[in-house]
Amino acid sequence: MQSILSSLRNTVIAGFVLTVIVIVIAAIVGGAAFTLPSFDHGWFAFLFRWLHVISGIMWIGHLWYFNFTQIPTMPKIPDEQKPAIGKFIAPVALFWFRWGAMATIVTGLILAAMNGYIGDAIALGITDGGVSTPIGIGMWLGAIMWFNVWFIIWPNQKKALGIVEADADTKKKAARTAMLFSRTNTLLSIPMLYCMIAQSHGGFV
Repeated sequence: MQSILSSLRNTVIAGFVLTVIVIVIAAIVGGAAFTLPSFDHGWFAFLFRWLHVISGIMWIGHLWYFNFTQIPTMPKIPDEQKPAIGKFIAPVALFWFRWGAMATIVTGLILAAMNGYIGDAIALGITDGGVSTPIGIGMWLGAIMWFNVWFIIWPNQKKALGIVEADADTKKKAARTAMLFSRTNTLLSIPMLYCMIAQSHGGFV
């Protein structure tokens, strides 16, 4: 067990293996109530929903880590220790942050296409009387957040962290811009998550 938990890669692999074991146990114990996956369209739609949720947790988890933990704590860290955050922790966190965003939007679009509501959602439900309005709003908010990550936050963070060359004033301005758009995404994440959940769970009348 120690060899599994001592390695993040092994831990993640073990998590997926355990998922398969849980599915098999549920099918055996549940009898007629549960069956093994049929690998049809419905199952693959579920698979992409699961991957969409996992990716979203990676993305929003890091977004909230930056805004609830790292940014508020940075002023309290002694100046001589701050470079370690910028050099080692922030670049890795930003890697998972931006690729979590990419995986979330890609799996979300695939899921919407598989379930047949992508056009209606993009049109905010106008085409059929508003049935897909909540999920459509959620998708648009998510797309705005994804754009902010890849085209505003990440380019400015590269300057702020010294990944690309920039003078001191440019770094300061870039750090401020990245922080403000990160806060914007935090703000947008709250109604976005509400819309995503409300569509199927009674959040809208």
